[in-house]
Amino acid sequence: MDTGNVNSKKYSADYEIKAAVVILNWNGRKMLEEFLPSVMKNTTCEQTKIIVADNDSTDDSPEFLSQNFSDVEQIVLDKNYGFAGGYNRALKKVNAKYFVLLNSDVEVTENWLAPLISHLDENDKVAACMPKILSYRQKTHFEHAGAAGGFIDRYGYPFCRGRILNNLEIDEKQYDMPIDVFWTTGACMIIRSEIYNRLKGFDEDFFAHMEEIDLCWRIQHAGYSLACVPQSAVFHLGGGTLEADNPKKIYLNFRNNLFMLAKNLPERKFKRTMLARLTLDFLSAAVFLGSLKFGGFAAVIKAHFHFYKSIRILRKKRKEILELSKISEVPNMYDKSILLKFFKSGKKLKFSEIPYTFGK
Repeated sequence: MDTGNVNSKKYSADYEIKAAVVILNWNGRKMLEEFLPSVMKNTTCEQTKIIVADNDSTDDSPEFLSQNFSDVEQIVLDKNYGFAGGYNRALKKVNAKYFVLLNSDVEVTENWLAPLISHLDENDKVAACMPKILSYRQKTHFEHAGAAGGFIDRYGYPFCRGRILNNLEIDEKQYDMPIDVFWTTGACMIIRSEIYNRLKGFDEDFFAHMEEIDLCWRIQHAGYSLACVPQSAVFHLGGGTLEADNPKKIYLNFRNNLFMLAKNLPERKFKRTMLARLTLDFLSAAVFLGSLKFGGFAAVIKAHFHFYKSIRILRKKRKEILELSKISEVPNMYDKSILLKFFKSGKKLKFSEIPYTFGK
């Protein structure tokens, strides 16, 4: 078997295997049928196992796997715990040095995993890394969920190297240099199991959306870094569970972004940033209302209602995070507004045009 130049002996005897590729599934039989063959074909590193964790699907996903992919190990959960809870419960049953989280709607390329494993092997302070994420529908372009590495601005708005808001760049290998990033995408990331377990994985109060950015922020508080390794590339379909304008997705994005900021912002930025972000959210609600998108308007209001209701538990989480933090300032955060920069550019802003040094 091709080991992809990865030293398969370079892991502790405490682990059963070196890397476990874990795909979380919920009613995704069609996705598994389309995308799992590429994972089976191209995951060639030794001491690697492929696992599908099922969030209590109501379709025939488990039966389909048993009949067509008998080499794939299955973990069946008793209900749908969402992305965060599903992975937390599934990974407790996995004994590997590295957890590889992979969406069911990702087509991987030849030798995709080896560069990611090598990067962690060679960089002890890197907790997690991700490949270059390209669009499955338009393979010349970067994809929304990660592109060539994730960042956030001072108000918590995520953007990527290769993707600013909804503007997706053509991949012309302009971002093929590995760099440190602020967040790695949950669509495809590899993380040290010891760190994932020590930080108690994803925050299950998020359920889905932005839980990986929150985890990456906490990882940096713990003194580790994150990276994008574009020598590995995958193609992501995206939007497989909820479309971008779905009110539930809008609700989760707005609520979870507030959760993330309230938990992780440094003390000196907390009050000013939260006040500004709350104001921006109400402006967003007004835009939804003015556009007669009543579902979006209601989703933002609902997100804020649940945020205020959760302030007590968020304060407790924030205290625990900041008390254990080994740094005063998290690197690779854009200390300006990416929204303002985007609209000033005429909505054609590229990452390379932002006058800021990332990944240093």
